[in-house]
Amino acid sequence: MEANRNVYLFETVYTFSTIVSILRPFIWRTYFTSGAMQVQSRARIYADVNLNKPREYWDYENYTIDWGDQEDYQIVRKLGRGKYSEVFQGINVTNNTNCVIKILKPVKKKKIRREIKILENLRGAENIITLMAAVKDPVSRTPALIFEYVDNKDFKDLYQNLSDYDIRYYMYELLRALDACHSMGIMHRDVKPHNVMIDHPMRKLRLIDWGLAEFYHPGQEYNVRVASRYFKGPELLLDYQTYDYSLDLWSLGCMLASMIFKKEPFFHGLDNYDQLVRIAKVLGTAELYDYVRKYNIEMDPRFNDILGRHGRKRWDRFITADSEQLATPDAIDLLDKLLRYDHQERLTAKEAMEHEYFAEIRKARADGSINSSIPNNGNKEGVNSVGDVKNEIVNAERTLLSCAVNVSSLVVIARTLVFPLYIYISPTPIALRLLTN
Repeated sequence: MEANRNVYLFETVYTFSTIVSILRPFIWRTYFTSGAMQVQSRARIYADVNLNKPREYWDYENYTIDWGDQEDYQIVRKLGRGKYSEVFQGINVTNNTNCVIKILKPVKKKKIRREIKILENLRGAENIITLMAAVKDPVSRTPALIFEYVDNKDFKDLYQNLSDYDIRYYMYELLRALDACHSMGIMHRDVKPHNVMIDHPMRKLRLIDWGLAEFYHPGQEYNVRVASRYFKGPELLLDYQTYDYSLDLWSLGCMLASMIFKKEPFFHGLDNYDQLVRIAKVLGTAELYDYVRKYNIEMDPRFNDILGRHGRKRWDRFITADSEQLATPDAIDLLDKLLRYDHQERLTAKEAMEHEYFAEIRKARADGSINSSIPNNGNKEGVNSVGDVKNEIVNAERTLLSCAVNVSSLVVIARTLVFPLYIYISPTPIALRLLTN
């Protein structure tokens, strides 16, 4: 009888362990990722900004958008497209200045309100793109955002030719933008080269694309499906939801690493799982597990088969003959203080700006000589004059590569978000017709 009872107990335990094994991934996704068992953290700086603001400052769900007049803007040419929008260069016909027109693809109204509210709050902040207006086509109801124009050069071309001083200068300018938005209670959550516009001749930098930005509230659980893969912080890859502004500093650290080591991107994962593996191969697995234990993070079981064991690598191992002039001791020290697993240990934007790496930049700013090399064409901050606009139109006529389309054509352009865009060049200079299926 006793033997039978022991067999029964063994079978019961075995059955239970089998069930747990089968359900483990489900348990991880539904319980541990909820944050219930994780140790929550609090931003080391600007934690209570939104707590001290009136509700209407951060309550975008009840925000009423003040739509402008779309007839004030004309489309000149297409600049690019993203996951959530199509972007065009345009002209503000009321003052003949260039602008950027971002036509939004169909998304939840809540997301549109959030982006516009954040941009409204950030208007005038250091190195942050200025929202000039939000307009909507009366027929299609397609919304578009109108921004200041930045004569940006593709980062893949620009970054390869930046000097040591240039890198310090632009990283400092980006930190100014991040400290500005963080001080206003806002996380960008998508810092990457594509979202940093640089007009190099004018030495002007603007942080753009605030579609994933969010207000920071201590203890709030946020979506980890933000940021681009190569710039995702470990907290996102580990499904740690109570993250904060420090996420943006990891992304900036990834940009700095790619610049000083001339390796773009620096962490080149094939997917989100491989991305953490690539990070662990540099920062070490022992340090990763320390981070996981500190915040009681339950790792996805899939990492058991792919992480392996890796020691922490010295940063100077990534220095090559091509990058040795850029990867200075100060640059590496700053990088080491940004690319930390533990988000609480990363420098804040304000702390990073005080690092020795930027001593020359701070001195130049104090002396008033920071912009001495900027060419003076009589325009404030490189804003295009009427003459510039006319010259661009003349060039467009000659090449027949640009177009001028009134923004009232949003009803037509909106269809191109779904259907292919065909451009028919008419005999009349600059006249291009947008045809859709």
